[in-house]
Amino acid sequence: MTLPAILKHLRLPLIGAPLFIISRPELVIAQCKAGIVGTFPALNAREKDGESLEAWIIHINEELDRHNQANPDAPAAPFGINQIVHKSNTRLDRDVEIAARLEVPIWITSLGARADVYEAAHSGNGIVLHDVINNWYANKAISKGADGLVAVASGAGGHAGALSPLALIQEIRAWFDGPLFLSGAIGRGDSILAALAMGADGGYAGSAFIATEEANAVPSYKQMIADCAADDIVYSNLFTGVHGNYLKPSIAAAGLDPENLECSDPTKMNFSEDRKKPKSWKEIWGSGQGIGAINHVMTTAELVDMLSAQFETAKARLAVEMAQYSNR
Repeated sequence: MTLPAILKHLRLPLIGAPLFIISRPELVIAQCKAGIVGTFPALNAREKDGESLEAWIIHINEELDRHNQANPDAPAAPFGINQIVHKSNTRLDRDVEIAARLEVPIWITSLGARADVYEAAHSGNGIVLHDVINNWYANKAISKGADGLVAVASGAGGHAGALSPLALIQEIRAWFDGPLFLSGAIGRGDSILAALAMGADGGYAGSAFIATEEANAVPSYKQMIADCAADDIVYSNLFTGVHGNYLKPSIAAAGLDPENLECSDPTKMNFSEDRKKPKSWKEIWGSGQGIGAINHVMTTAELVDMLSAQFETAKARLAVEMAQYSNR
């Protein structure tokens, strides 16, 4: 499998998923310093609130440069930006220009495959991973010029797919040997190793990082992540028009019945800056199914340390089991 040089020397084969509202420079910088790819949605830099996307990118670059100068033997991982390629995102063209000009190294595109966006990333020496929920979308993205894929399988947080990771990775790897990362209940180091065993180049995790000190989430959201497990997740398209996974307690707190949610009209999906949700939906919180592995709030460095230790333990355990199997 072909993996770009920029993704070859991570401490752990893991990308921190771009989390709407939650992923800000503090979290991205902490993820990169810990040795994994940190990412954020371009739309998180709320221009109307005085937050400049350009300033965010410059700040991240400066902090990672300082870290690398002080730690030449343990350099930071690269960072990435998520571009929502949807017609309602009126900021897209401007955000793409900024990211290309400032040479953001990794781009993650969602909700639309556009050749001009991929060309812009390449003009700034970046690589593009496009997130997909099935093999059809995977083919479309690669045919338009994406360099790699994020396979968003069942159990993922945010706008999750419905396919088993076993099926989705298998179908993509039947024809594609480029960069491929797996999203879907990646809550332990064992899960990252399992993604490699299936044929992916690494994992793609978001929900676990919500319960970190650097995450831009309210304390009650972080604690709910720590307190809940897979049974506390519901799959619905009501809140954005696209199916995603959400925490049942947060839905109930909004006065809705998590077991009897209405279906939404996907054509009403809106990523413009003036988008509005019903007040009662303000604190309906997304999460993937892997959060049963997270039982307390910690720093990003502590979380990556935990995942790394679990990954190494799983490798050692598997080596023993495989040795026993070969001797049968």
